[in-house]
Amino acid sequence: MNDQMQPADDGTEHGHGELGDAEFAEFLEMAAEEGFDQEEVEGALGEAGHGPLPVLAVVGRPNVGKSTLVNRIIGRREAVVEDRPGVTRDRVTYEAEWAGRRFKVVDTGGWEQDVLGIDASVAAQAEFAVEAADAVVFVVDATVGATDTDEAVVKLLRRAGKPVVLCANKVDGPSGEADATYLWALGLGEPHPVSALHGRGTGDMLDEVLKALPEAPRETFGGVALGGPRRIALIGRPNVGKSSLLNKVAGEERVVVDELAGTTRDPVDELIELGGKTWKLVDTAGIRRRVHLTEGADYYASLRTAAALEKAEVAVVLIDVSESISVQDLRIITMAVESGRAVVLAYNKWDTLDEERRFYLEREIERDLVQVRWAPRVNVSARTGRHVEKLVPAIETALAGWETRVPTGKLNAFLGEIVASHPHPVRGGKQPRILFGTQAGTKPPRFVLFASGFLEAGYRRFVERRLREEFGFEGTPLQISVRVREKRGRKK
Repeated sequence: MNDQMQPADDGTEHGHGELGDAEFAEFLEMAAEEGFDQEEVEGALGEAGHGPLPVLAVVGRPNVGKSTLVNRIIGRREAVVEDRPGVTRDRVTYEAEWAGRRFKVVDTGGWEQDVLGIDASVAAQAEFAVEAADAVVFVVDATVGATDTDEAVVKLLRRAGKPVVLCANKVDGPSGEADATYLWALGLGEPHPVSALHGRGTGDMLDEVLKALPEAPRETFGGVALGGPRRIALIGRPNVGKSSLLNKVAGEERVVVDELAGTTRDPVDELIELGGKTWKLVDTAGIRRRVHLTEGADYYASLRTAAALEKAEVAVVLIDVSESISVQDLRIITMAVESGRAVVLAYNKWDTLDEERRFYLEREIERDLVQVRWAPRVNVSARTGRHVEKLVPAIETALAGWETRVPTGKLNAFLGEIVASHPHPVRGGKQPRILFGTQAGTKPPRFVLFASGFLEAGYRRFVERRLREEFGFEGTPLQISVRVREKRGRKK
């Protein structure tokens, strides 16, 4: 077996992760010796070895029950539910599973109808969410019927050309099904009567969702065909300099820059020549803030960041070093890491720092960003162009780590050394042990460890740290799942 780290083979076999047939057969033999059967192994590799999940956007006007439906789909109460639009939320994307298939759900609820009118409001809300989705659930309140706002959403959905499942919500019994039939008039096909609150009809609707969703996302990572420009999302809280940085690397004024935070309304995709290569950048600056829109603004900024990450391969997170690292900065970094994209941290406005601020900034980084020490760091000035050229090597390093795969033989030799030199602490008279493992996928690297017992979070972090020390993985999150051997007799 080749003992060098390799880029992933795109031809992922179902149940094999990214293991080739010969490597998978060898791995099955190893698993059988430790008491794991083929079904367990394929299940573990299938869960960890998937690439990007298909994306379902849940759209509709305010107060039709979108967040209630999202909670029903994901099987837990996570999306905030409140009887008024514009509720700020930390998260907008969730993982869900139905009938053995996994997918992402984007909750697009909670906007205010702003003073620009129905058409502009709907466009700002629905278009952006739908753009990154593979399919859409359009939620309509069956007790109210189709409104002008609903009609506006229908027009946008037709233009987008994505598969749509029409959900007639708030149908709590047979008498309400007559109300749902009136929604045939929207021209989106059969309305599926549902009570998101009570769960009635949601199973049948989810069966239709699975028909509409592709087995895998419609595009490769980066939203472009293999060999096209690598795709970078510029993300960060409003007014950290995303648009200024895009203009600087583009060498021209392509995006409006204003001292008012959040003057960029729409994402701007730009082909940029940088470091002798062509890159595709998505500028995701926050929306225009007004006093009466402050509640919805943060939520909308989160939505557009999440949508940009869905289309990106690497996230360049801009942090304004002239201010203390904020909760919002940390939240955006967490979004990038949880999305599984490669990550580069760009500390902007570096030219404004004096010695005292630089000292305190380093302390803040040590304290607040310890979980992303692996992310390449570049100190830049979007205004002057200082060190902007250093972004390219940092991005390339992050992408290389993101695509790296360690062969199974090399990984297990490494795991054997870990178990011998740093065994898991004894808990309750037992000492769980890593038996063997494999890397099931890349983009980001995903590992499955098979163990004799539960591995504590601290030990998992130790294993991740040692993986990074041994194999690099700079600039990429690592996903590590553990499959524990069931209590039964060892198979000989």
